[in-house]
Amino acid sequence: MSDCLFCRIVAREIPATVVHETDTTLAFRDIAPQAPTHVVLVPKTHAGDAVALAAAAPGVLDDLFLAAGEVAKAEGVAESGYRLLFNTGADAGQTVFHAHLHVLGGRRLGPLA
Repeated sequence: MSDCLFCRIVAREIPATVVHETDTTLAFRDIAPQAPTHVVLVPKTHAGDAVALAAAAPGVLDDLFLAAGEVAKAEGVAESGYRLLFNTGADAGQTVFHAHLHVLGGRRLGPLA
């Protein structure tokens, strides 16, 4: 989608600090990190949210989780722990309506909400 921020990052029209890439996924540093490690993983194909991605391309959802594990290892948080987070819908805090998975770590994160 030409007006989707993450589609434009995948297309390299908008710069991002890429930390991992596969045939189906792209991982880059969040521009407003919520933890010392905050990486956003997106599918290279557009889907509005995680549920839409699961319906349209369930294998790509698997790829996102596998890539998240690789990112956690590379970022040095795999042993200490990290959080994987999808926000789905505006009330959950989703601001870019392209499915994306956050990898957060590098400090004790505490309970959700």
